[in-house]
Amino acid sequence: MNASSLPRQTAEEIAAELLRLSPAYAPTPLIDLPELASALGVAQILAKDEGRRLLGSFKSLGGVYAGLRALARASGTDIAGVLGRADRGAALPALVCASDGNHGLAVAAAAHFAGAPARVYLHHRVPAARAQRIAAQGAEIRWVDGAYDDAVDAAVEAARAGAGILVADTSDDPDDPIVADVMSGYGIIAAEIRDRVEAAGHQRPTHLFVQAGVGGLACAMADGLKSWLAPPAILVVVEPEKAACVAAALAEGGLPRVPGNLETVAEMLSCGKASAPAMDALRRAGARAIAVPEDELAKAPRELRKGGGPLTTPSGATGLAGLLRAIGEESDANFAIDAASRILLIVSEAEIEGEAT
Repeated sequence: MNASSLPRQTAEEIAAELLRLSPAYAPTPLIDLPELASALGVAQILAKDEGRRLLGSFKSLGGVYAGLRALARASGTDIAGVLGRADRGAALPALVCASDGNHGLAVAAAAHFAGAPARVYLHHRVPAARAQRIAAQGAEIRWVDGAYDDAVDAAVEAARAGAGILVADTSDDPDDPIVADVMSGYGIIAAEIRDRVEAAGHQRPTHLFVQAGVGGLACAMADGLKSWLAPPAILVVVEPEKAACVAAALAEGGLPRVPGNLETVAEMLSCGKASAPAMDALRRAGARAIAVPEDELAKAPRELRKGGGPLTTPSGATGLAGLLRAIGEESDANFAIDAASRILLIVSEAEIEGEAT
């Protein structure tokens, strides 16, 4: 097989690849939250619980899949060939990435599955509990001064200098094949949502509120769900006010880097520059953006739990924080939310043991 010619795979094919790695890649629950819907005055709220996924977050779909595909390309084979090679002692190239925590864990897990080394660049605000989880997968941690975007720059430079294969979840190149693989992995979530809504006999949601760091998850949901949603089919990207890079890109065009230290309680979303492949899809989908202040992000996990949802972090509950803010705004007509609205949320990660939320 030509190393650069791996065929694109459907969400179902990707899910099958990952399920062969672990039963923890089984579909995650779509939870109906009638108490929360009643409290907020809408017809229904459905929450996709990605905290039940392997590694405790949706990132285990994209980072693991893209990492294994990258090794397959380098080896001139496919994922099965990388995992089943007879000479497990033969050296594979290292996987290199930057992370706020979850993507690095997923890339480290990909390397661990394949028996390859990994190097993960983290900025100093990444909590120790998350760094320890990455190190437990056998990855080398490199600490970087500054914010997430500085770690991204460091990982890019390391890969260019020969440290290994860059497995990024963000890129300035709209055609980056590895970022495309990351987002294709996230597409499993959209496929499962469609299946679960149909199986449960629910009406299709009218609104999707989805959190964004660089925009990869939101992009995958736009590609997989925008045309499937019921009218008015509104997709809202939710970000911390302190790191609203997708909103800036939607408003200004291009890929502006937002100023400031990006320090937010929604730590997994502390990104200063959106990803080009993600922004292309979000613009096509007519996505809207809403930025949420810190106090509202901090209380969102409690509101979700009070309404019957799973335990999560401020990052995991940022979609709900955006919904609460949209309902509370005088300009909520911009989001067309009323008593007939059916809302879809993505709970993107589980609460992390040993990490204060």
